[in-house]
Amino acid sequence: MELVRLVNEGVDRPVIETDRFVLRAPRHSDTGLLSLYAGDERVARNARSIPHPLPPGATEAFIRRALDPKAEKLAWVLDGSASGLSEVLGVISLKPMDREQSEVSFWVAPSFWGTGIATAALGAIVAANPLGAKSLVAEIFQDNQASARVLTRNGFEYLGDAETYCVSRGAQVPTWTYLRKLG
Repeated sequence: MELVRLVNEGVDRPVIETDRFVLRAPRHSDTGLLSLYAGDERVARNARSIPHPLPPGATEAFIRRALDPKAEKLAWVLDGSASGLSEVLGVISLKPMDREQSEVSFWVAPSFWGTGIATAALGAIVAANPLGAKSLVAEIFQDNQASARVLTRNGFEYLGDAETYCVSRGAQVPTWTYLRKLG
């Protein structure tokens, strides 16, 4: 288990440190790498709202929304630069819901698949619990077994099947829903 430490407890989004990377707010300087990785069809196919091909300005709009103090969803960039990795490894976000729940979503650049980065990032969010949620929910596509393993490795339990629209696929996609109780 990686050490997780809240470094800068901001009102809206703390910086969360692990021994391999930090979770920090997106920066405008992340545009190039975010566009490269989110523009990869393999990433877009596993995310609900990332279009493929990625249209011009989409990454800049994501960063603007993420930095808006009134944003409904908080996003962190996985930054591995202090460990000699890429400055952008992926993104993880939390969306507050009712009943003191938050929905967590994440993606990791394909170059870092299979390295434990997603598992560590989700573990850091669970340990830090920056929104003080009583539980976290996650929804993943049924053809994304790797993300199912990331969730179960972090103590998420399967709740049931559903479906949701995937922008890049242009279709409804079967999903699995998971829950992680906190505290």
